[in-house]
Amino acid sequence: MLLTYFTEQPMSAYPELEARIIAPDDHPARHVGDTIVLFSNKHFDRQEASRLYQERLIEYRAVEEAGFDAIMVNEHHGGPYCMNARCNITSAALVVATERVQILQAGNPLPLWDNPVQLAEEIAMLDLMSGGRIFAGMIRGGGPEQIINDVNPVYNRERFQEAHDLIIKAWTTPGPFRWDGEHYQVRVVNPWVLPLQQPHPRILVPGVSSPETIEFAARHGYPYLGLNTTMDATKKMWEHYHKIAAEAGFESGPQHRGYLMRLHVAETEEKARQDAEEYMWMLGEFTGIGRPHWVAPTGYSSFDSRMARLKNIKNFASSLDDQLAAGTIIAGTPESVIPKVRIWLEETRPGILVFQANEGKIDHASSMSCIRLMGEEVLPALREIADELELLGPGEMDAPVSLAHQRSLEGVSR
Repeated sequence: MLLTYFTEQPMSAYPELEARIIAPDDHPARHVGDTIVLFSNKHFDRQEASRLYQERLIEYRAVEEAGFDAIMVNEHHGGPYCMNARCNITSAALVVATERVQILQAGNPLPLWDNPVQLAEEIAMLDLMSGGRIFAGMIRGGGPEQIINDVNPVYNRERFQEAHDLIIKAWTTPGPFRWDGEHYQVRVVNPWVLPLQQPHPRILVPGVSSPETIEFAARHGYPYLGLNTTMDATKKMWEHYHKIAAEAGFESGPQHRGYLMRLHVAETEEKARQDAEEYMWMLGEFTGIGRPHWVAPTGYSSFDSRMARLKNIKNFASSLDDQLAAGTIIAGTPESVIPKVRIWLEETRPGILVFQANEGKIDHASSMSCIRLMGEEVLPALREIADELELLGPGEMDAPVSLAHQRSLEGVSR
């Protein structure tokens, strides 16, 4: 089991009063005519942001020292919930700041790129510089990303699939060759920098239970990372993945299942509960509860996908107590959180387990304490549980790559 650390790297340093003027009715986006009104970046504090970036790098080094197998990084735009403006930039920082941990990207939003070949080159550079530690996350990008980057959401899935096919071919087929697709036309595809991992870096597909994205991942043999879905939704997600995988000709297992869990550990239950309140800050910032035009703009998702997302948002809208009871947020001392995580392992059997351990205004000292406690007590206990349940070790996550390569090259010539 790949034990992974994650934070959105939120920009939590801004005037609380100003934030509350917009929240909740006008938060995080609202329409005035044809204009979307956002929480203004006039509240961005450059000095505080610099401090936060530097603290995150210190925390990432501590994560490696604590014994985590991987660090996950992501990308969002236009709001204080995430300071990662480019997934590859944060990945590059981790290449230098760490030596051992794998770098999970969750990930590069393919439809936002007008030149996927350039993205293929960037990921290849990271893979080479890191010594093959890149897990290339490929995502569609959330609804806000379409709006912020002025990309037509109607073509999001088409662009995602075509960009993926072009990247895979650029990594695995000697150039030069021409690509004439529906959304991308490249006269000369001949990237000189190719990834260290062969036939290409391992690929991860994160999502929030969209049936179409699950099917895409399963048909290619890629691990699918469920983003904090409920227990029931997670089980249904794996049932669907397993069914599509069987149709594609292979049996899915833990190496194809990932789960993002919001978990925070502290010295006392009271302190853990206090920090856990910050997950609720994130939910208001990011999900845009009650603002579907922001989360899923028209054309971005199918009806089934919108319904699945709506169910998950309803979970996010529940109270902290309800989420603690449901296990969609886990907070406490090491002794109290380990049995709760065990339930998720027994019920969903993931090969990749990602802990979102920092959020909102959880300060640097609390984050460092959480990382230390997880390294000293939580991770060793979870490795014992993983061995007992016969979940895969970190070295066994390479299994899907050859199948992914084979599936990815079927019918992608253009």
